[in-house]
Formats: sequence, structure tokens, C-alpha cells
Amino acid sequence: MKAAVVTKDHKVSVEDKVLRPIKHGEALVDMEYCGVCHTDLHVKNADFGDVTGTVLGHEGIGVVKEIAEGVTSLKVGDRVSVAWFFEGCGHCEYCVSGKETLCRNVKNAGYTVDGGMAEECIVTADYAVKVPDGLDPAAASSVTCAGVTTYKAVKEANIAPGQWLVVFGLGGLGNLALQYAKNVFNAKVIAVDVNDKQLEFAKEMGADLVMNPLNVNVEEEIVKLCDGGAHAAVVTAVAKSAFNSAVNAVRAGGTVVAVGLPPESMDLSIPRLVLDGIRLVGSLVGTREDLKEAFEFAKEGKVVPKVQMRRLEEINEIFDEMEQGKIQGRMVIDLKK
Repeated sequence: MKAAVVTKDHKVSVEDKVLRPIKHGEALVDMEYCGVCHTDLHVKNADFGDVTGTVLGHEGIGVVKEIAEGVTSLKVGDRVSVAWFFEGCGHCEYCVSGKETLCRNVKNAGYTVDGGMAEECIVTADYAVKVPDGLDPAAASSVTCAGVTTYKAVKEANIAPGQWLVVFGLGGLGNLALQYAKNVFNAKVIAVDVNDKQLEFAKEMGADLVMNPLNVNVEEEIVKLCDGGAHAAVVTAVAKSAFNSAVNAVRAGGTVVAVGLPPESMDLSIPRLVLDGIRLVGSLVGTREDLKEAFEFAKEGKVVPKVQMRRLEEINEIFDEMEQGKIQGRMVIDLKK
């Protein structure tokens, strides 16, 4: 089978790979689509450690073609996901308390285990979330990571209907955060990005206000327009400045949810956090239950991922475009071509 494999020179090689036989509790999935995430870029660049030889991909959608002994949650023909949260231990304090993505022995698709950017993928059956009938599988691929990540982040923001939420960074993650905030949580949304094309797209997707920090003092404007600041902010950008602005743009008692992964550390005013009661929360993807919910909202049409189909052989070009900030929405590899 063809697969996108990480190489030592921080590139990706499309090569033939032979899969082992499936084991107890596993399923073999015929892959249809796999989205390309910024985390894939980090992985192939060895920003989280060298994983040479690993198959990339954690926004995968495919159809079960074979199940092993012990599998009761899936059957042949089911359409399922290959997500970043590939498997937890199942018995630690995090796994049994609804925080399974924080499991200290977690396995991550396309990083610590082979992922879904291949013609076939082996999954742990109980961790492969079913895709509901009626949801386009190409769109579902974006929900598998970008969608559930931003859905969980907006949940963590504790935003109430009619309150102001700022989304910093309107790329593949941010435009979905905007849609979940507007169409599921009924929030008012301010979109912030240095790219005017991304802001135009944010307007199309329903943003109440858009701001470019290159043209306006975002923090001052938000504090003024929202009568003391936004109620919450979700930061999907990968620039340190966005995280700092988010803290300064929320009101007393506000929440800042960190999603993006910039290499630098943010500058934190401890007195501001303490005296104004600011909550700073890190949000890492979502649980299997979060993904089920995110899929359902997408099926209902409340969230519509913008996807562009590409071939597996274009993966290195896609990463170049990602680094140059040329991508709008989500690039999705069509593995049926």
C-alpha cells in the first residue's frame, strides 16, 4: 500500500509499506481521506522528537474491511475515524474521569503509531469513532482533528449565548472554531488574523467583527467595543503575540483557551491573571465523546469545513504552502486516487 512516511531530512516520502496482520481488538481500515494538520508539519519537522519511519496522519476517514477477534464495537462496512487520540490505557485517572486525552500512556496517530495518511490503517477498534450516516467523509476528516479540537476549545471557554468570543488565527482550525462558536454556542465572534484573505473568509462564515493586528490595536479595540473586553478567547494561531493579545483582550473573569503550538513562551502578567481572575486553559483535541458530538453538529450542517482535495504525492508541496501561509480551510488527501 502507498503511505506518507516521515524521513530523516524532515521531508515525507510516499512509499510502499506492508502492514502486519491485525491483532485481538483491532480493525483494518480502507482509508478514503486524510486531512493535513499543522501538527503533521511539527511531526515531520521533528519538533516533538524524531519519528523517522512513521506514517503521518490523524485526520483520517475510512471504511472497516476486516476485524480481529474480540471486536464488538465495529463491523465490516462501518465508516470510522483515525484521530490524534488513537488509544489510551483505559484505566488511569484520566481515562476513567472523562479526560482520556491526557492519559500518560496515550498513543497518537501519525506520531507514536502509524497514522491514516495511507491506503490502509490498523486501528484499535474501541477508539475508532464511527462517522454518522449523512456526513460527507471528506468533510468528516477535518472534524476528526480540527473540528473536535476547536469544538472542545469553545466548550472549555465556557461561553454563554450572546457573549463575545475572540478567535485568534483563522486558518484551518480558526474557521471551524468560528463556526462552532456561532452556530452551536450562539456566541458573538471577533476574528483576528494578520491575513486579510482569512478575515474575508471569516466574514463569509459569519464573524460579527474582523480585525487585523497589523492595522489596528486589537486589544484596545476589543476592550472598547466589548465594554471591558471579550468574555473569552480561543487562540489557534502559532504566533506568541496572539497569545499575549488574547490575555489582554479578555475582561476580568475571562477565559483564554490555548490551542496553537508556537515554539516560544508567552509573556504572562501574573498580577493581571490574579487580580482580574483570568483563566488560562490549555486544550488538547477532544475525547471520543467530544468527537461524536462534533460529528453530529457537522452532520446537521451547523459546521461546514472548507476542504480542498489533493493527491498523496503532493504532501511535501502542501507542507510548503502551509509554512508560507497560503492555505485557506483544510487540505485533504484523497486516498482513493
